[in-house]
Amino acid sequence: MDLIALADFNLVARHGGFGKAARATGRPKATLSRRVSELESNLDLRLFERGGRTLKLTQEGRALHERTGALLTELDETAAAIASGGDKPKGKLRINAPLLFSQSAMGRLAAGFALLHPQVRLEVTTDDRHVDMIEEGFDLVIRVNPDPDEGLVGRIFLRDRLVVVAGPNLKRPKGDLAVPAVVRGNDETAAWDIRRPAGTSRIAVDPVLRLSSLMMVRDAVRAGVGAARLPLSLVSHDLAAGTLVRWGDVEGPDIALWTLHPSRRLLSVRVSAFLDYLKEAFPKGTPDELAAYIGG
Repeated sequence: MDLIALADFNLVARHGGFGKAARATGRPKATLSRRVSELESNLDLRLFERGGRTLKLTQEGRALHERTGALLTELDETAAAIASGGDKPKGKLRINAPLLFSQSAMGRLAAGFALLHPQVRLEVTTDDRHVDMIEEGFDLVIRVNPDPDEGLVGRIFLRDRLVVVAGPNLKRPKGDLAVPAVVRGNDETAAWDIRRPAGTSRIAVDPVLRLSSLMMVRDAVRAGVGAARLPLSLVSHDLAAGTLVRWGDVEGPDIALWTLHPSRRLLSVRVSAFLDYLKEAFPKGTPDELAAYIGG
């Protein structure tokens, strides 16, 4: 594929027309039109719908723009950094992170990173759903225990664990009696398997309150509504203060927070800088570190 033609196509797509792209860059309009036509011919695809006064990307053109625009920008930035002998992060950095981590830590992390790297324009959005990094234009995503994905690479930067907690006035039920429970969303779990130094046991639960975020669940447990399963980092200060009591650890694997980026995309200076910043914020990656960061 002709990279110059591809670059010209992205230029026209970004500006929304041949004339606008020509005026913004000083390139001849005829040259841009010829390059795009040659690219369409080589690919045997129509990339633009050409109307009287409008120019719209076709479905194939939009997909090509979304998948190659960021790559070409990264190539330009890499070449510019090498040519200038500098490696300061700059430009736009788009990150997507899960709700709880965003609510508890991401604001402080983003502010600290922005102060350290003022030439980076950081944008953070929050989702618990799966996102398509390429289609949605993210440079980095943070996810909890993500499913394997051959198109992504990453690393764990934090670990946490689920614990069962309750207010000090709520007594653990005996036998098969169910404990009033605060749960997130549509959790239909009928019993919790917990681990304590004395061994494992099972607690039947009766969901009396369903809430959409773990922050809300914690606040409800603080108010004495019932017991709940919550990340240790979110309740460490309550446990230390005695406002909540730990009944045990939830059986199962620990919570692992991963940073992920596309395997076929060059790792930009911006992404590398943010990964380094996370490592400095959480050098050991333990629940205690996250709890201290949240509490700080």
